[in-house]
Amino acid sequence: MTDFTTSRRHFLKLTGLTLVGLPLGLSGCAAALTGRSRPDYLVYVGTYAKAEADSIFLYRLNATTGALTRLRAEKGGPNPTYIALDTKRQHLYAANEVDEFQGAKSGFVSAFAIDRRTGGLMLLNQQLSGGGGPCYVSIAGSNQATLVANYGGGSVSLLPLAPDGKLQPSAATAQYRGSGPVKNRQGEPHAHCILPDPANRFAFAVDLGTDQVLGYQLAANGSQWTPLPAPAFTTQPGAGPRHLTFHPNGCWAFLINELACSITALTYDTTAGTFRELHTVPTLPAGFTAPNTCADIHVHPNGRFVYATNRGHDSLAVFAIAPDSGRLTLVEHVSTQGKTPRNFAIDPSGAILLVANQNSNNIATYTINAQTGRLTPTGVVVEVPAPVCLQVVPDFLA
Repeated sequence: MTDFTTSRRHFLKLTGLTLVGLPLGLSGCAAALTGRSRPDYLVYVGTYAKAEADSIFLYRLNATTGALTRLRAEKGGPNPTYIALDTKRQHLYAANEVDEFQGAKSGFVSAFAIDRRTGGLMLLNQQLSGGGGPCYVSIAGSNQATLVANYGGGSVSLLPLAPDGKLQPSAATAQYRGSGPVKNRQGEPHAHCILPDPANRFAFAVDLGTDQVLGYQLAANGSQWTPLPAPAFTTQPGAGPRHLTFHPNGCWAFLINELACSITALTYDTTAGTFRELHTVPTLPAGFTAPNTCADIHVHPNGRFVYATNRGHDSLAVFAIAPDSGRLTLVEHVSTQGKTPRNFAIDPSGAILLVANQNSNNIATYTINAQTGRLTPTGVVVEVPAPVCLQVVPDFLA
């Protein structure tokens, strides 16, 4: 995929970046929200990096102030851009976003064991991802399989997991066909996301190139899938859907459209594995006409708000969710304090939001007002080389 300001395949040559930025104080609203001390979290960061460079970073997050303290830097191989942890937080899986590996025209996925004393990573094994440019990885079932989306290859794969956390070879791969009307971005399929539904009954892949969400029924043991006979959802032509996320109630979902710069609110049929559109709203403020593409989307843990990133406008768009219908209403736009925001994350308590700004090489944090959804910058900005993906987990270090 081509980002607004840099090619996905263009590696940014970065050196010597270290922690900067301390909390500059909280506003009255934010202070009221964080009046009591909250437990710390760990944050793993996936990045664009050369094979020999440090490429997966570990931070401790103070969920009261939003402060980030770097703990470790690991060599995760080339471009471990998207990462996921298993449900027991014993293993980390990284999609290494390259086009060739071990003589095959494919990227690969890496499995790491996590040292519970230090948070450090030990490489277990690697497996082909089933296509070029893997850009998304998720965990299906009770740590039964990894699901990976290959942007460059236009395919998705299921890789079963062994009991020791090692990746097994792909048990299923779906190669997509087709195109969309935006010729410079949709000349071919581009799988950008694949994740299980909340019940782990179905998995859904989002294809930016063909404007479709494709569904798969997952086997009970996680070792295989069965493609659904028709697309689970089709967007308006040229929308370029990118990421999908589910509401905590399991009956609504939200789809961010990278090219159309919009969010589609959906109802989810948990029996059929299909979606129906409620409505679609723009992610940009009225009057903004400069180039922009959307990136990531998440629902607040309390189910009341949706957040999304704009690249070009370089903002977080905040929406309130109507509790009776799932429809969205704009709350605000907030600067990401950097350039080209990619993935972002919300801590499990819902108190802090962190955003990864790829092209300005930094991560910024915000406090979240749980009543209004509004974001307040904490003053914390840390430098990280080309950050892409953030995974926040409870602090398990001794």
